[in-house]
Amino acid sequence: MPRTPNTRLRRLMETASWSPAQLAAAVNAVAVEHGQQMAYGRSTVSRWLSGTTPRPPAPAFLLEALARRLGRPVTAYDAGLTSIPARTAVSDLSWQADPLRKLAVLTSADTGPTRRHHLATGVFTLTALAVPEAADLARPTTATRHAPPSSTSRVGRTEVEHMQTMSRLFAQAAEDHGAGHVQPVLNYYLNHSVTGWLHAPATGVIQRQLLIHASQSMTLLGLMSADCGADALAQHCYRTAAHLAAEADDMTAFAIALRALSAHAHELGHHTPAVHHLAERAADATRRAPLAVRAYTHTHLAVTRAHHDRHAALRTLTTAERLNDTTHNTPGPFTTYSTGALHYQRAQTLTTLGDHKEATHALTASLRHRTTDERRAATLTRARLAETLLVQGHLDAAMVHWQAFLDTYPLLHSARATRSLDAMRQLLRPHSRHHTAAHLLAQATGIHP
Repeated sequence: MPRTPNTRLRRLMETASWSPAQLAAAVNAVAVEHGQQMAYGRSTVSRWLSGTTPRPPAPAFLLEALARRLGRPVTAYDAGLTSIPARTAVSDLSWQADPLRKLAVLTSADTGPTRRHHLATGVFTLTALAVPEAADLARPTTATRHAPPSSTSRVGRTEVEHMQTMSRLFAQAAEDHGAGHVQPVLNYYLNHSVTGWLHAPATGVIQRQLLIHASQSMTLLGLMSADCGADALAQHCYRTAAHLAAEADDMTAFAIALRALSAHAHELGHHTPAVHHLAERAADATRRAPLAVRAYTHTHLAVTRAHHDRHAALRTLTTAERLNDTTHNTPGPFTTYSTGALHYQRAQTLTTLGDHKEATHALTASLRHRTTDERRAATLTRARLAETLLVQGHLDAAMVHWQAFLDTYPLLHSARATRSLDAMRQLLRPHSRHHTAAHLLAQATGIHP
């Protein structure tokens, strides 16, 4: 049977001013970001235009490439990949949806295997960095919510304190062992306890506190999802955290969610103006926040500014350090900012600015300030310090830190640590004739991520 030409895809390409070869190159680039090597070319796109439906995972990469070029989300229907403008797997996660509904969708094991797979393995999208203003997200939706039949009892301060305690426990467990085994437990807790409390009768004060802690927990779930390599799911968690914070009218929690969303994109190698703008919004939203949160947002702002303005980056870094010096930390994942973390961000800023020597000093300081409760962070800092030393030609010094990294790596279940392991293998391969380097490579080969 003759195929029907894909006119919708052709129109999108015309709007994007892309030739078939340019579209193919953009799709290949998105695929590489997600760990896959594709060899699409002009002839491949010509077949798509003639009506051939690309096989997975090509559609996801195609839609993301078009969305980035056009600056807006592009659906499968928009691109002519389906004839039915069907409800998408993440349609319940739009900004128009109730944030409590979004929390339930993201954490429920009953969303169905197709949707759960999509949320866990979906494509990281830059269009997700477009976040409305908090005032535009805050809506009086609580009056229309009803408690589930099994959750009719009134909730109060006990549930709020329970959420605070559990956030500390989950955050510490992820720091000790990586997020791999902790994320599913937090997911279950949010779905089976927190969701019910958010729908139960409560005073206005308690309802607001529940929303704030739910926002923080969703940010924590996003951080854990990113550490598990579920980057699309992490984005949805951060966006939902921002929405919950906006409904609670809490700019501190809103800023933390924006900072996490921006930092996640930066960690994946995206240094676009959109990433920087989100970091700016996060810092601006902390004007009345505790000093620890202000330092937290400003260090990341310095990192993003380093890609655009050297002097602005250094000024922002100085501001962050001054804020941190005057901070009186309250224990907790959202009330404290460690000195080790600040020095790590300082090193990131200096590395981007090309000052590897000072970045080495910052990473050394970061490692020195890491406490025994920061095992995952210390391990990742070791890996980054080794990479920075190698850039400067200090192979022997680098291998000392890579050995320490390998000693701790098996204790972590972390996709980010696995990426550091892969980077170590790649960087040491040219030095494989060196006795110690060969030993490290052999040791790394025996490690199963």
